[in-house]
Amino acid sequence: MMYDAIIVGGGPAGLSAALALGRARKHVLLLDGGPRRNMAALKVHNFVTRDGVAPDEFRRIGREQLAHYPKVEVRDAIVESISGVCGAFQVALAAGPVNARRILLCTGMVDEMLPIPGFAQLWGHAIYQCPYCHAWELQDRAWGYLVHPAHAHMLLTFALQARGWTSDLTVYTNNAFDLPAETSRVLEEAGIRLETAALTRVVGTGHQLESIELASGERVACVALFVHPPQHQTRLIQALGLALDDQGYVSFDPMKRETSVRGIYAAGDLTTRMQGAIHAAAAGAHAAAMLNAELTSEMILKRTV
Repeated sequence: MMYDAIIVGGGPAGLSAALALGRARKHVLLLDGGPRRNMAALKVHNFVTRDGVAPDEFRRIGREQLAHYPKVEVRDAIVESISGVCGAFQVALAAGPVNARRILLCTGMVDEMLPIPGFAQLWGHAIYQCPYCHAWELQDRAWGYLVHPAHAHMLLTFALQARGWTSDLTVYTNNAFDLPAETSRVLEEAGIRLETAALTRVVGTGHQLESIELASGERVACVALFVHPPQHQTRLIQALGLALDDQGYVSFDPMKRETSVRGIYAAGDLTTRMQGAIHAAAAGAHAAAMLNAELTSEMILKRTV
């Protein structure tokens, strides 16, 4: 069978795209395999009508709704490779190859754990990226903001934004870079503490963060640590050789969401640092609409030639 589209990734972007294409009467195969990126998160937030739902329940509801559309098929399968050209792609699965006219990538990104003892264990439980996803539940408590050198340019933007949720905020530079005097002045003026010493570990019990330990041995009380760690593309995306932007995200036509490879589209976290379930879902719907428009035009014109 030749599918109209194969969607790789069954998170918010992939589910949203599959829904749109199913309603457009396209034959769609949604492939969802491997651990989900937000597997440590207990709830999805900032998603209208689904605020506070568990991630697994979010996916269950999404799949349940897709079941209403007979041309949408969902499989739990890991994509081994993608080959071919626009109109005739082949996707390798353990159970055998499947074929499609178009490919939509919704594979997300891989977060790189910082080499700080305790970091990986608390990631997603008390160490977060997105305040819009977690800050409400942590308002007016002791926060830390660990600034990775690659994202030093975001320091003031994030720190000042975070002050809207708590007045107890410490910025940590982990002895990794020097701050301009003006940046230090703005932080002080905003009532934000600055700690430049190296972090030796994050201290917690179970999934609860308790403090940040500095090189001096001092511990700073903290219940939530925000950080934007480095990210990289999945092995599948790397193997495809798609053009990436200067931050390592997949480049795409802003209108069509088509990548540098004709017939391959992309939506969700693999294309942007502005990450979150609702952003990914919107991008998936956008990509599906553009992909459907192209497929439908091709089908109609072939019939009339």
